[in-house]
Amino acid sequence: MTEPRSGCPINLTLETLGDRWSLVVIRDMMFGNRRHFRVLLGESEEGIASNILADRLRKLQEAGLVTRADDPSHKQKAIYSLTEKAIQLVPLLVQMGAWGRRHLPVTPELSIRAQLLEEGGPELWADFMDELRVAHLGAAPKPGRPSVAARLLAAFEATRAAGA
Repeated sequence: MTEPRSGCPINLTLETLGDRWSLVVIRDMMFGNRRHFRVLLGESEEGIASNILADRLRKLQEAGLVTRADDPSHKQKAIYSLTEKAIQLVPLLVQMGAWGRRHLPVTPELSIRAQLLEEGGPELWADFMDELRVAHLGAAPKPGRPSVAARLLAAFEATRAAGA
């Protein structure tokens, strides 16, 4: 890794996450549960190229945001997981989604999750982060809580179906 331009926390964050594709990969892992290379490649709404995806996954691993492990279901596949460091990006991504919804020409189906997370506030974000810890870090689930991920997916699918 190259020397940072400064010790400013905003600069350091931008140097780690500042390219478009890194945040898109994290978004897809976080909100789309896309954890295999082929799924990240094939289901990207933005159409990421395979060489760029491979490079970003490598850089995210080097930055300690993503881990890579052999997939026990298939010898030639790897499964990518978010680290705690990446899971703690949820509030930042929620705020980016909220800003985008207010100021840019978003589509209903791709903005519904951002809307629900923004409206749900920090308590919903914390619940979602706990779910991500279960899925990506193997944490024990907290019983009796409705699934935030399932709610976000259902809203996305309903909005997409309504627009079709």
